[in-house]
Amino acid sequence: MVLAELGQKLTGALKKLNQASTVDDKTIKACLNEIAIALLQADVNVELVKKMKNDITMTFGMTQESGSDLRKMILGSVVESLTGMLSADRKPFEPKKGKTNIIMLVGLQGSGKTTTCTKLAYHYKKKNFRVCLVCADTFRAGAFDQLKQNATKVRIPFYGSYTETDPVAIAKEGVEQFKKEGFEIIIVDTSGRHRQEDDLFEEMKQVEKVVNPDETIFVMDSSIGQACKEQATAFKEAVRVGSVIVTKLDGHSKGGGAISAVSATNSPIVFIGTGEHFNDFESFNSESFVRRLLGLGDLKRLFETIKDVVPQEGQEEMMENLLKKNFSFKTMQTLYNSTLQLGSMNSFMSMIPGIGSQLAGAVNEKEGTAKIKRYLCVMDSMTQDELNLKKPLDDSRIRRLARGAGVHVDNITMLMAEFKQTKKMIEGMGSMGMAGGKNGNMDMKNMMRNPKQMAQMLGNKMDPRMLQQFGGAEGMMDMMKNIGGMGGKDGGMGGLQDMMSGMGGGGGGMPDMKQIQQMAASMGMGGGGGKKGKK
Repeated sequence: MVLAELGQKLTGALKKLNQASTVDDKTIKACLNEIAIALLQADVNVELVKKMKNDITMTFGMTQESGSDLRKMILGSVVESLTGMLSADRKPFEPKKGKTNIIMLVGLQGSGKTTTCTKLAYHYKKKNFRVCLVCADTFRAGAFDQLKQNATKVRIPFYGSYTETDPVAIAKEGVEQFKKEGFEIIIVDTSGRHRQEDDLFEEMKQVEKVVNPDETIFVMDSSIGQACKEQATAFKEAVRVGSVIVTKLDGHSKGGGAISAVSATNSPIVFIGTGEHFNDFESFNSESFVRRLLGLGDLKRLFETIKDVVPQEGQEEMMENLLKKNFSFKTMQTLYNSTLQLGSMNSFMSMIPGIGSQLAGAVNEKEGTAKIKRYLCVMDSMTQDELNLKKPLDDSRIRRLARGAGVHVDNITMLMAEFKQTKKMIEGMGSMGMAGGKNGNMDMKNMMRNPKQMAQMLGNKMDPRMLQQFGGAEGMMDMMKNIGGMGGKDGGMGGLQDMMSGMGGGGGGMPDMKQIQQMAASMGMGGGGGKKGKK
């Protein structure tokens, strides 16, 4: 989860508020003090923290609410204040199809700018833009080689030179060439520079002048803390910085300095980098970011992410198999292939309400990915009859699979055990269908007509520890009512139902803590998974 340590501290402070027998001035003050300390430790600017604390205190000095209503108001005010810190008045640039859009990236040395160029290009390529890259970084040795290798991996055209040393000339020639070839998005990578390097700043201004970008993005390393504010201000004064990309949010708890800099320069964050891979790159939404930070999740983004990853035909087939309790190795193969395309697993899990904060920091991305790839290699060696459970895996078949996949037989045994566990967990969730909707799905409309019945069902289905994170069943109901705007005709739960039905998630019910742990293990998030076998 992004900024996992900060998220855990904020969630912990709010949890204490929920557990308090009475909510008085003393309780509120203690909660706000704990939140303020967590933000300051994460390098959020002290003035911003002070303002947030004063605003919330003033709000509750004027209210007559008490108990659960007051808790909800405090949570809402914390979300609103943190969202305000991350929001800017200026709207982010949106490239237009059918015309040339030039984007120039600037930033400090070591901020991950060249990798971010490729991530950004890959993001727009997946949206069917004609994208290309120009390397105008002649200062750092190996910069062009790095961009060339990255661009080749994602099959994006690039321009650069081993002999030309003038970045202005390279930028001009590259942009002109790609313009003639009709590319829609031209991304220009520039040299990293520090605000005290006057010559390099002058060079950056010249590059901007010749390419005349539609958008200049400041790439900000989240780990440099309070220094971000001065650096961001200097870049904004030198060139027309219109937006920000924050990198390395997966590996550092002190991302607050970058957040403060965004607030100070009034430039919106457009993307965040959450890992090393090209898929570890997210469009930024301030409210979604804050809700995930607080463990409240983001169901809308969760469904959109799954919908983008799983093809329509795959969605229908998976849904049919799940409804008929026909979970096979083939279904598991589809699930694992989709999992690899989700990007950062920590980031994905943070979208699930009540889960992200509990699993924050526990997911070993590297080991989990290696484990999934190993299991996929085994399943690729299976016949169609074996994948569809028409032929049981006896000892001779297990030995054949081990030879074919190049793994030890222990890995096949581990896969079989994990398959049984996943099958039991998924089919168990499918049998928890609440309110008896069509095909066992959640009948949202009937449930919304009777909120008390809905709240009672939620209380029976959910683990009490998870339910507490939402302020009880009523708090969970409020969250579900507020989801809205998710594709339903009435703008409410119909959209949620439609999305779940379309994405194989219509099993109904909410997972308890044991199922969360099983889910984590089944997606390669439970560590190495046993002893290492020989090939």
